[in-house]
Amino acid sequence: MNNTEDGALFPKLPLDEWVESFEDFLTTYLSAFFDTISNVIEFITENFVSVLEMVPALVLIVVVALLAWWLNGWKLGLFALIGLGVINNLGYWPETLQTVSLVIVSVIISMIIGIPIGIWMSQKATVQSIITPILDFMQTMPAFVYLIPAVVFFSLGMVPGVVATIIFSMPPTVRMTNLGIRQVHPELVEASEAFGSTTGQRLGKVQIPLAMPTIMAGINQTIMLSLSMVVIASMVGAPGLGVIVYRAVTQVNIGSGFEGGISLVILAMLLDRFTQGFNKKK
Repeated sequence: MNNTEDGALFPKLPLDEWVESFEDFLTTYLSAFFDTISNVIEFITENFVSVLEMVPALVLIVVVALLAWWLNGWKLGLFALIGLGVINNLGYWPETLQTVSLVIVSVIISMIIGIPIGIWMSQKATVQSIITPILDFMQTMPAFVYLIPAVVFFSLGMVPGVVATIIFSMPPTVRMTNLGIRQVHPELVEASEAFGSTTGQRLGKVQIPLAMPTIMAGINQTIMLSLSMVVIASMVGAPGLGVIVYRAVTQVNIGSGFEGGISLVILAMLLDRFTQGFNKKK
């Protein structure tokens, strides 16, 4: 059927065919590159999970509670002790470790990529004008859509979940790094330049330290988005608490779904307070 027969003034753009052709090109010529990324991410994540699993659950819970106490007071420490104890009692401790590992690996990679891009944007208006629409696209695209190319390039399992999580959660780190550096008072920047500071010295000793609260706010948002995306990524085989929730939805199991959901809430609150506490310590 002709694309103009449905009343449209112009033929339909073959956007789907263009995207699939581009996907075929990447799969054909960059398969070795994707395999390398897959192997690296899988190696890091699996070893991280293995290290956490070596520590007895009760010992790790106490350590996390003490760290929470040191970062943000005894109330958070008590909450961590009770909350993680509840998760362990419900029998979801292995899935919790898997989820934490996926989130931490995703956030670290997002920071490694996102913070330098944000710094670059803060120094070049042209770069900001180019990257900002890309960030808009990354943030407004439905999260489920990221799973399709991730599965095509990295198959099913942990790796596509991490890759999709990185793409989905990186924009806040980039945006807030750029915003924080640009919001540093111009007089402070001019003073550092007057003393003969180079661009690197100005960034390292003046702008980035003063922008750190804003950068940490961006990292906090990235952590929260990573946690939400890790749950969605369970649809393509990513392990963790998301599997519990997804299985409960498919089986209409309200009780199991609530248990998985409350475990994720406890984990999200702890990660959020940990980030805030670390920012205060800085």
